[in-house]
Amino acid sequence: MKKIKFKGILRLVVLAVCGGVLGLNIYTANASKLVGDHMPMPFGFGGAVVLSGSMEPALSVGDLIIVSKDKPYSVQDIVVYQQNNTLVVHRVVSIDEETIVTQGDANNVADSAVEKSAVKGTVIAVVPMVGNAVNFIKTPIGTILLVVAAIALVELPHRREKQKDDEERQKIIDEINRLKNM
Repeated sequence: MKKIKFKGILRLVVLAVCGGVLGLNIYTANASKLVGDHMPMPFGFGGAVVLSGSMEPALSVGDLIIVSKDKPYSVQDIVVYQQNNTLVVHRVVSIDEETIVTQGDANNVADSAVEKSAVKGTVIAVVPMVGNAVNFIKTPIGTILLVVAAIALVELPHRREKQKDDEERQKIIDEINRLKNM
């Protein structure tokens, strides 16, 4: 009985995770393409993948960063801001009343000043190398593979279980028929 409940719960968890990932992919794609917001921040948090080595050694290419919209930033914090259609992840080197100046840890010169309103948020966590998987899942083939994997993880064990139940039911029916014919 516990094994059956565990499998049912596992199926629900897998479906919830896959549904969440697919929903987030759709939400992010719509925000990016329709509104021009390359880092939507539902509930005040967002995620992005580091695409360049400008922040080495603090951040590496392929790292997943978690960004908080509400965390105030100061000099030395790593922030994300949108410049045209690109997200930039650099360290704050100076702040004045209307702008900030940032610089990548691996860069020799500071960036041009940016309006404070362009800042999406402050990096609060880094998950090394997970960004590569996130980028793959965001591709059409990655999304299709995720859906296929979810269906396989949920449906194949369910079919095996159903087949076993059908076989047991048939054995019982056969036994009942055998007993009737005695």
